[in-house]
Amino acid sequence: MNTSVVNTARILWAALRMLLVLTVVTGVVYPLVVTGVGQAAFHDRANGSMVEVDGKEVGSRLIGQSWNLPGTDRPDPRWFQGRPSHSGYDPLATGSGQLGASDPTLVKDVKAAKRQVAAFNGVAASAVPADAVTGSASAIDPDISPAYAGIQVERVAEANGLPVPQVRKLVEDHTRGRTLGFLDQPRVNVLELNIALRELAAT
Repeated sequence: MNTSVVNTARILWAALRMLLVLTVVTGVVYPLVVTGVGQAAFHDRANGSMVEVDGKEVGSRLIGQSWNLPGTDRPDPRWFQGRPSHSGYDPLATGSGQLGASDPTLVKDVKAAKRQVAAFNGVAASAVPADAVTGSASAIDPDISPAYAGIQVERVAEANGLPVPQVRKLVEDHTRGRTLGFLDQPRVNVLELNIALRELAAT
């Protein structure tokens, strides 16, 4: 048999064996190990940080959601509202609106949104923080600033028949500081805050 043919066959057989080994290792073994470690050590995070209330999943700590009146696009005054989302909080359509800070359309929309938020919460337009009228880069940010939560306290308290100090304390209790003391900004998770609000209103 021709030596070159034999060598070629050996090389092809070696390549095929390597392909099979790498397919098993990277396509089967590695995913199983990573999944197993994730489920064992980080079960909550590995499954999307889902939140359950009364045995039912009501959302994820990592994904913002709408708190509108049922069947409408109007915000429900009983709940703390999250950041605006141009994608409707769709986790499959994340991304910013791609408009620059000086874009006339964006400037006009932000001014209109600021007036709406101010009127909805009964505060001056100057008190409305930036995150109340601008979406995040992902469009599904689950958190708001303590300042945005703060301007909603009186409206939420009135809508739920609760004392303002109790609702303000609720916000304080759910405000997380900077990660490691210097990363990120202080923030409030809207889903967790509204779940606590629901429990408070039910007592």
